[in-house]
Amino acid sequence: MFTGIVEELGSITSIDHHGDGARIVVAASTVLSDATRGASIAVNGCCLTLVEQGAGWWATDAVPETLDRTNIGELQVGSPVNLERPLAGDGRFGGHIVQGHIDGVTTVMAIADQADGSRRFTFATPPHLAHYIVEKGSVALDGISLTVASDDDSSFDIAVIPHTLAVTTLGARQVGDTVNIETDILGKHIEKLLQSGRIEAPSTTTSTEQS
Repeated sequence: MFTGIVEELGSITSIDHHGDGARIVVAASTVLSDATRGASIAVNGCCLTLVEQGAGWWATDAVPETLDRTNIGELQVGSPVNLERPLAGDGRFGGHIVQGHIDGVTTVMAIADQADGSRRFTFATPPHLAHYIVEKGSVALDGISLTVASDDDSSFDIAVIPHTLAVTTLGARQVGDTVNIETDILGKHIEKLLQSGRIEAPSTTTSTEQS
């Protein structure tokens, strides 16, 4: 499990395609301090497995499902990527519950610079995820835990502080760029419980109508 607090910006140093998959090598330092083969590391929010490592780099294998369903398939040599290790048992829960299981991708529709140095991003809302995106709720974009500032049926806004712009890929994002999106897992579980009938939806009848 991750929390959406990016630990460092890595950089893609090589991509070796084999069949429909790829071996991807990432330059990094912080996330390698206690990493061993088989460890999980989130790359732009996508949970990937460390299969090989050396001084200042690590490698992972991305299968066709990952390349097709996330922006990992769009990476090129030199691309910056957000990196995060799983939450340690004694770690601080700084963001929200992030599984590293990407729901899909979304596109940057607009970027507005603010007077305080922050930026307001507008993202397209994937139709199949619209009911999971809630104003003032949490969403992970490229693995970054963020708060939904506003939303409607077709788009949602995120307000990003200068620090986040400086230490994540959001600082370089432009209109038209594709980012990974993972919605809040709590909403998915509640939806499943309601659909299965294991819990009942609250009645919409008011107390006045009941009396």
